[in-house]
Amino acid sequence: MVSKGMAETANTKPPTSRSHWGPAGWARGLTAATAVGAFLAISGAFNTGDMSLPGRLAYWIGLLSLGTVWGRVVARYTFGLNPDDSHLWLRVPACSVLIAGPFTTVVWFLDTAFGTTHMGMRASLSLFLVVTLISIVMTTINVLIERGRARTIIVEAQAPAPPRFLERLPLKLRGAEVWAVESEDHYLRLHTSKGQDLILMRLADAVAELEGLEGAQVHRSWWVARDAIADAKRGDGRATLTLKDGSEVPVSRTYAKVLRDRNWI
Repeated sequence: MVSKGMAETANTKPPTSRSHWGPAGWARGLTAATAVGAFLAISGAFNTGDMSLPGRLAYWIGLLSLGTVWGRVVARYTFGLNPDDSHLWLRVPACSVLIAGPFTTVVWFLDTAFGTTHMGMRASLSLFLVVTLISIVMTTINVLIERGRARTIIVEAQAPAPPRFLERLPLKLRGAEVWAVESEDHYLRLHTSKGQDLILMRLADAVAELEGLEGAQVHRSWWVARDAIADAKRGDGRATLTLKDGSEVPVSRTYAKVLRDRNWI
């Protein structure tokens, strides 16, 4: 019973951001403690079935809430100042012992008060060792999870935003690769990996919003993505690009030099 309680108290994550230690973080921890405590109380887990339901609710919710508070306080000061320094893995056992020591004593008194166990000193020492081991395992797992989350947050923060133009794709083309944009009067014909469609927009505005995709305007009426080019031909002073969908795109003299410099043609 005590081991389960300590496993929950050791489930304290080292911080990766201030929000973890703000009111929202505390609320999440206490809400989880209340939910788990209510479940254990209703199920009469770990030999508490002989107690009344109000007594079990008071025992489990109070125990897990207190464990959550103590575990977060300990983790805040063992991990919070510099969680990524070279002493990180020395802090894991230190945090676990600091959680397990005082809280094992608290649980021992609670168990005695509620009459759920009568434990001698030898059993208490064995209990402390088991609780410390559980705390080390749980703290290590949560350190790994938090460091993984931190790396994910960094990668997401560094990832460039997708081109704004992709938000303009019709629903049937969402998620498609944009191969080319062709001007037709006041509309643009979109050539994509999922087919074609028309949208109302100027080509100049589209080219500006396509920034971020590897492509170029090749004609006053065409923008083409580099990966969409299946073939390029030159002849009679003009070049023609063939796209993956079979469309042939003329290259005007205005843009031909730039494309030659880029080895497109």
